[in-house]
Amino acid sequence: MIAPQRLPASLTSLDAARAALLRGLEPVAPVALPLAKSLGCVAADMPPLNPHPPRDIAIADGWALRARDLVGASSYSPLPLIASPVWVEAGDAMPDGCDCVIDADAVDRIGPMFQALAEAVPGQGVRRAGGDIAEGNQIASGRQVRPLDLLVARAAGLGSLSVRRPRLRIVNIPPDTGGAVTAPLIAESARFEGAGVVCVEAAGRDVASVAAALDIGASDILVTVGGSGVGRTDAVIAALAGRGEVLAHGIALQPGRTAAVGRIGKVPVIALPGAPDQALAGWWTLVLPVLERLSARQPRQQVALPLARKIASSVGVTELVLLEQIDGQWMPLATGELSLDAIARADAWLAISSGSEGQAAGTAVDAYMLRE
Repeated sequence: MIAPQRLPASLTSLDAARAALLRGLEPVAPVALPLAKSLGCVAADMPPLNPHPPRDIAIADGWALRARDLVGASSYSPLPLIASPVWVEAGDAMPDGCDCVIDADAVDRIGPMFQALAEAVPGQGVRRAGGDIAEGNQIASGRQVRPLDLLVARAAGLGSLSVRRPRLRIVNIPPDTGGAVTAPLIAESARFEGAGVVCVEAAGRDVASVAAALDIGASDILVTVGGSGVGRTDAVIAALAGRGEVLAHGIALQPGRTAAVGRIGKVPVIALPGAPDQALAGWWTLVLPVLERLSARQPRQQVALPLARKIASSVGVTELVLLEQIDGQWMPLATGELSLDAIARADAWLAISSGSEGQAAGTAVDAYMLRE
C-alpha cells in the first residue's frame, strides 16, 4: 500500500492541460487499409477517382434509340424507324449513336418493320458517363470514412483507402470491487473514432504493476482508466512519473478533476478516472483533441440551438453539460455530475468555460453532437 497522494493546491486549467498534450504533436503517417477496415478512419491524401460509369449506360430495360429520330412519334401517329432499335437492359452500355431508352411498349413491331409510338428526350433512361462519380472527384481528406464513402470507393474500383489510424493503447487499472465498465466504454468510443485499439489490464493497482503496463510500444497515444485519484491504492500518477513525465495532475474540469496528462517519450498520456462520467469528460475534452490532431481530422461540427432553461456554472472550473434536443431547443439534462441515465439520454454535450457563471435561457449555444 502506498501513501495517499494529494491534488495540487490549484488545478490546471483545461485549456492549459490540452495545450500541453498537443504541443509538438504531428499527424500520424497515412496507411493503406482494405475498404472494410478503413471504415471510421480519417481519409488522407486521397487521389482523384476515375469517372463512374466510364461510359453511358442504360438505367432501364427498353429500346435504345436516338431522341431526334423520334420527334413527332405518338400512338396516334406512329413513326417508322429507319434502323432497327437495339434492346438494352439496365446496366448495359449504350450503343454508339443512341442517347435515350424508351419503354418496350413505346415501339411496335410489324414483321421486319419497327415504328415508334412516343417521343423521348436525350438522356431519358440513361446514366451519363461520370453521372455517379465525376472525373477528378475524391473522397474528402480529413473526414471520417462512412459507409457511403465505401460505396463510392467500390464503384470507382478501389480495393483500399489511404487513411490515418492512430494507435491507442488502453491500460485498465483493475477496480478494488466490482467489474470494469469504463474501460470497455473508452475502447468502444475509440474504435468508433477510427483508432486502432489495444486493451491491456495492469496486474495490480500497485506502482510496479501499473508501471509495467505503461508500455507505449508502437502506440501513438496511451490512455489509462482508473487509479488517477488520491486514494491509498491510486498509483497511476506515481507510475507515470517513473516512466515518463506528469504534465498536470488535477484538471479544472467537472466531472473529471482527478484526470492527469503526461508523456512517455513523445507519446501523449491521458490518465482518466475510473467513474464513467468522469472518464467521459476526460475523453471528450482531452483524448478526442489528441486523436483529431493525430488523424488530421477536420474540426467537428457543432449545432447551435437556444437553451430551454438557464445553466448555472462555477467560475474557475470548466463544467460539462449534457443536453437533449427538444422542439428545436437544448434542454439541459445534467451539469457537472452526470448520471448514467442522463448520459444515455443525451443528444449533445457542452463545455461551460471556466470564466463563465453559466448561460441564460434563450441563449444560443454550440454543442457537440453525441448522435448523428
